[in-house]
Amino acid sequence: MTAGRFGFRWLLGSLALLAAAGLGAAWWVDRWLDEPLPLAGPEVQVTIEPGSSAREVAERWVGAGVQVPSSWLYLWFRASGDARRIRAGTYAIDATTSPRRLLRKLVLGEESLESVRLIEGWTLRQWREALAAAPHLQPTTARMSEPELMAAIGAPGQPGEGRFFPDTYRYARGSTDLTVLKLAYDQMQRRLESAWEARAPGLPLDSTDEALILASIVEKETGRSSERGLIAGVFVNRLRLGMPLQTDPTVIYGLGSAFDGNLRKRDLLADTPYNTYTRRGLPPTPIAMPGADSIVAAVQPQPTRALYFVARGDGSSVFSETLAEHNRAVDRYQRRASP
Repeated sequence: MTAGRFGFRWLLGSLALLAAAGLGAAWWVDRWLDEPLPLAGPEVQVTIEPGSSAREVAERWVGAGVQVPSSWLYLWFRASGDARRIRAGTYAIDATTSPRRLLRKLVLGEESLESVRLIEGWTLRQWREALAAAPHLQPTTARMSEPELMAAIGAPGQPGEGRFFPDTYRYARGSTDLTVLKLAYDQMQRRLESAWEARAPGLPLDSTDEALILASIVEKETGRSSERGLIAGVFVNRLRLGMPLQTDPTVIYGLGSAFDGNLRKRDLLADTPYNTYTRRGLPPTPIAMPGADSIVAAVQPQPTRALYFVARGDGSSVFSETLAEHNRAVDRYQRRASP
């Protein structure tokens, strides 16, 4: 065999080995991209700041507990062509997340979201307690007074009670409770303005603030959506006639922490700004966060001649046009039911 022919065959063999190695490497990389990343724990969370480079993003994941060399992630981000499309945000991955899936989350901005449900009929105090207990939510308002809180939201001088719309709010991990409250405040403003624009003519309400106060009373008086329009109708009738609203929930709200769960006759006689037995008209502020049905009921009350209602004890109410009818209903459903 001549030296030239031997050299040619050696070159072909070398090229074949290199090609095989290249194919093997390509196969290994493709497989690695779809295998779950090894993690230090069941979940790894990272917050990516705006302007972070692909290298910084890779290092942050490894620093948080992804157990591969940061250079591997960095090279993958660069080779994909999507390195510049990685979005800022808070992300979490679990033991099923592959490098390919990780990059997809970062490019699509699929942040790790938590949720908190803020309930109709809750007070601002109860809402703040729920936000303080919400997972991965920074309690930046914990030490704020109510006036300070409303100023931080951008509504200085407004009372906080009733100003936030009850709903389930989703937020990125690491968000602040102020962010959630601002969302709830803005949503209440939109809902209230929309309802006010569609209000029934001739209401004894002069503003959206008064509509919100009435809605909060309706919210606390019944849990039945079907009755809210009628209950609002009773209160509207009373406002038109100048009759006291005589609603227990306002009295209870005025008692604050002094209320022990048992409303007594002396409580109904003790005058406070929220005692609608001793004072006519609406109380000075809402008494809770009303939901959508109560807001609509307050501005579109069901036409009725009723001036009274009493709870049956099953969640529903009996409505009466006269005091005599009302007294009979009270005697039937409350006095006889009392021990």
